[in-house]
Parts: sequence; structure tokens; C-alpha cells
Amino acid sequence: MSHAALPPLPSDDAHPSACENCGTLLQGDFCHACGQSTHSPVRHVGHAVEEVFESFWHLDGRIFRTLRDLFVPGRIANRYLGGQRVRYVAPMRLFVILTLLTFFVAKFVVLDAMQDLNPGQMVRTDDVATEFSQAQTVDDVRTMRDEVLAGLAETRRNVGALPGVTPQLDMAEAEVRAHADARIAELAPEGTAPETATTTADDAASTVDMPAPEDAGIRSKPSGPPTVGGPIGERIERNVMRLRDDPQIYARAVLGVAPTALFILVPLFALLLKLLYLFQGRLYLEHVVIGLYSHAALMLGLLLVFCGALAAPWLATHAAWATGIVGLLQTLLLWAMPVYLLLMQKRVYGQSWPWTLVKFAIIGMAYFGLFLSVAIPMAGYALYAL
Repeated sequence: MSHAALPPLPSDDAHPSACENCGTLLQGDFCHACGQSTHSPVRHVGHAVEEVFESFWHLDGRIFRTLRDLFVPGRIANRYLGGQRVRYVAPMRLFVILTLLTFFVAKFVVLDAMQDLNPGQMVRTDDVATEFSQAQTVDDVRTMRDEVLAGLAETRRNVGALPGVTPQLDMAEAEVRAHADARIAELAPEGTAPETATTTADDAASTVDMPAPEDAGIRSKPSGPPTVGGPIGERIERNVMRLRDDPQIYARAVLGVAPTALFILVPLFALLLKLLYLFQGRLYLEHVVIGLYSHAALMLGLLLVFCGALAAPWLATHAAWATGIVGLLQTLLLWAMPVYLLLMQKRVYGQSWPWTLVKFAIIGMAYFGLFLSVAIPMAGYALYAL
């Protein structure tokens, strides 16, 4: 009894003769009718991994070619708008990838820096109060107070620009002055008013108003406007206390809303380009492409700066000679960003240098204002929603 021969099972790398999606006869690795690939992610592990990354990175060399040409101001935008689109990753996809990756790395850099430079760890007000209580003369208290305030001033110059650090420094300085004044009042002769801390012009710019002293358990009423009441006021007060205890909350809020703010700003940036180059006859979407590649270049530069900051601790331990080089490269990258944008604007739009400089300045000031008007309210809302 003869049995019909069974067809051989297809191997993992075997390509079907017809498209499994639309049934069109195949002549290569992609269907010319619907574009589906012959590689099946359910038959081969390598194809499954490639399927995961392909939508982002296109593992066919385009991402590397795109990043290479992105370092040359204006090249990729001119070529993409000129019709050479298959050579490069689409501008929106590139912008999304670099933005998310940049702020993911930025969280490690900024939050680690704030943890290492926490003002609450630099000056422990409880320890300062104990030292003041051990001082035997008014002059000793004043000397100790001036030394602590000098240390806080040095800290302010070094790390005061980090998000959330300045309020902590202000609060620590106010508490140091309060403890010093209380000890001076104890040591001063009866009937003599204690001398308040004298402040210089530099100190006055960096201090905050002292809280009103309590008298017989009753706190004086604030002279400012009334605070917000109800559930909203309670939430705001709770968030203020959380910011005092953990300044990293503010940094996390800012870094969390930054990508969304950039997604909003890109079309506004393109609108500025459209208005300033109205007579060139370019479509609005062409300006959007230019804006996307401009922001992608900025994100790539910031990503390299943040990566250098992450590598700095390891280099300091294993290759101290390289830390200076990395720091110099980071500085050059930060200075090169506005120069890059200027050169890109000149090469893409092709106007004279005087007109390009004027329009670059206008766009820069308008964009900075838009960024503040978008990012600050979003960060405030994120803090309120905590």
C-alpha cells in the first residue's frame, strides 16, 4: 500500500513563495504589493528580537548613517527635504528616541548630583544648634555663625543652580541665624538687645525673610496675602513640606515634563520658522522637519554630555588623567549647540549672514520665552498632582 509523500516541513529560514498577508508572488525579502517582510518573528528567535528593535532603530544601518550626518549642521535636513528619505531615520522617530533616551540618562545624572550635594547633609542644623549651645561668649557664637554662613555661601555658588537646592540653602541659612540669635540672646546682659546678624550686599541677595518669633506659644500673623484655603491649600502646603524634605521631587517633576514640553514646542518652533521665512514658499511641514532635526541634534549633544557626567566617577577612580579631557569635551559640546543651530539655519535657508543672525536672535528669544511659559506651568501642575 503506497502512501502519498508528505511535503517537507519548512525550515526556520525558508521563505514562502507567496506573501502570507496578501498572497502576491514574492520576488525578494519584501512583498512589492503590501510591503510585508518574509521574515516571520514566530519562527526564528533572531527575527523576533529584530522585530522588537526594528520599529525604533531599523537595524539596517540607517540609524548609524543618520547619527553620522546629524553631526554636520544642515546636511540631513537638506537631503531629507531634497527627497533622500530612505537613507535616514524619519525625523519624528529620531526625535522621540533621542529625547526619551536623553532624559532617561539625565535623571540619573541630576538626581545623583542632588543626592551627593544635599544641603541637609552639608549643614545639619541640629548639630549647629548643639554647637551654639556650647559657646560661652557672644563673640564665639558670632564667629561660629559667620563660619557656617560662609560655608553655605560657598555651597550656594557651587550647586545653588541645581533644581530644589536653593530653597534648602535658604532654609538652612535662616535656621542657622535663628539659632545664633537665640544663643546670643541667652548670653547677652539682661536688658541689652542682642545684636542681629549683619548682612552684606552679597548676603542680602541670597537670604530669605526670617520667620516671626513665637511669643507665649502664639505665632504672629503673617503680613503677606492670605494663603489659599480648602483642599487646594492643604495640598499645596503638603507639597511645600515634601519639597523641603526631599528637593529631588522638584527635579523629578521637571525632568518628567521636559519631553512633553519639547513635543509641544517643536510645532511652535516650526511656526516661528514659517513666519520668519514666509517669503521662501516652504510648506509648514518642511519647517517641522527642520525643527525636529534641530531638536534631535540638541538631544544628541545633551546625551553625550550626560553620558560624560555618568562616566566621570569611574574615570576619577580608574583613569584620572581622562577626567579633564571629558570635562573639556562636555564644555565644548555645550558651547557648540547654539553654533550648530546657527550654522544649520544658515545652510538650510541660505540667507545672508546679517539676516540669519537677526532671525536667529529673534527665534532664540521667542523660543526661550515659549519654553518658560510651557515648562514652568507643566512642572507646577506635576508638583500639585503629586
